[in-house]
Amino acid sequence: MTPPKGGSSSRGRAGGARGRSPQSRPLASRGRANPASSNGRVGARRQPSDRRVVREREGLGGDQVEGRQAVAELLAAGRRPVRSLWLAEGQDPSPQLDEIEELARRRRVRIERVSRNRLEAAAATEAPQGVLARARAIESVDLAEVLAVEDPFVLVVAGVTDPRNLGALLRSAECAGVDTVVLARHRTVHLSPTAVKTAAGSIEYLNFCEVGGIPAALATLASGGCHVVGLASEATTSLYDVDLTRGGVALVVGAEDKGLAPLARKRCDVVAAIPQHGTLSSLNVGIAGALACFEVARQRGQQ
Repeated sequence: MTPPKGGSSSRGRAGGARGRSPQSRPLASRGRANPASSNGRVGARRQPSDRRVVREREGLGGDQVEGRQAVAELLAAGRRPVRSLWLAEGQDPSPQLDEIEELARRRRVRIERVSRNRLEAAAATEAPQGVLARARAIESVDLAEVLAVEDPFVLVVAGVTDPRNLGALLRSAECAGVDTVVLARHRTVHLSPTAVKTAAGSIEYLNFCEVGGIPAALATLASGGCHVVGLASEATTSLYDVDLTRGGVALVVGAEDKGLAPLARKRCDVVAAIPQHGTLSSLNVGIAGALACFEVARQRGQQ
C-alpha cells in the first residue's frame, strides 16, 4: 500500500480546479463512493435538525458541511453519501454555484431551494454562503491501517480547541501531503461545521484516526516506525535541523494555550521549534503546523 507522494490526478470537476484524488492516500476510508448511491441512506443516524449546533457531536463529525468550497469538494470527492443539499434562493449567478449544481447532478444528489432565512437558521457558521449539505459523518481509520502505508506522513493534533485553528491546520496538512490526521476523542475540537468550512474541502482527501489517548497513540506510531516530532516554541532544537526524511513522520502540535502536554512530550523522539526572529513569543498553532508540514514536504521532495 504505497501512496504516490505529491502526485496529482484529475477529478473531472465541472469548471473547477484539478487536485489530488481521494485514492492517493489509500486507507480504508479513501474509497470513492458510487455516484448512483451517493444520496442513499446509511444506517439509522438521524439527520441534524434545523437548529443551530450548540453541543459537540459524537464521533469525528463532518456531517454538516457549509460554504461553497467545502460543499463543492464534498461532491467532487464522492467519498461519502450526501443526504441533502440546500441552496438559498435569490443568489447572484456564480461559477462556483454552477459547479455545485453540476456536481450534484452527476452524483444524483437532489438540490432543495430554500429561503435564505431558513438556510441561515439551520447553519452553524456565520457565513454559510447560501450553501449547506448534510452527509455521512467522517469515519475513523485504525492506527494499524495508518502504519500499513509505506512511510506515512501523520499530523497528530493534541488538544487544539478552536475549530478555526483545526480547519486551518487541515487545509495546510492536505496541501503538504499529510496522509492521516490523528485526533483525540476528548478535550479537542472535532470536525464541527466551522472547522469543516475553514478546512475548505480538505477533509474529503485526508484520513482521520480518532484515538482514546494521544500518548498511547504516539507510542504506537513510534513502534511502527514513525519518527515522532513534537512542536514547541520553547524547544532549543530547530525544526530545520531535524532529519524528516527517515521513514514515516508524525508531527505533533499541542493546545493553543498550553502547548504539548508533558506525557505527549515524553513520547516524542524530538521536540523542536520553528526559529523566530521577531518579538512575539510564539506562532499561532495553525501557522506553526503549516510551516512544519511543509518542512516535511520540502525535505521529502529533496530525496
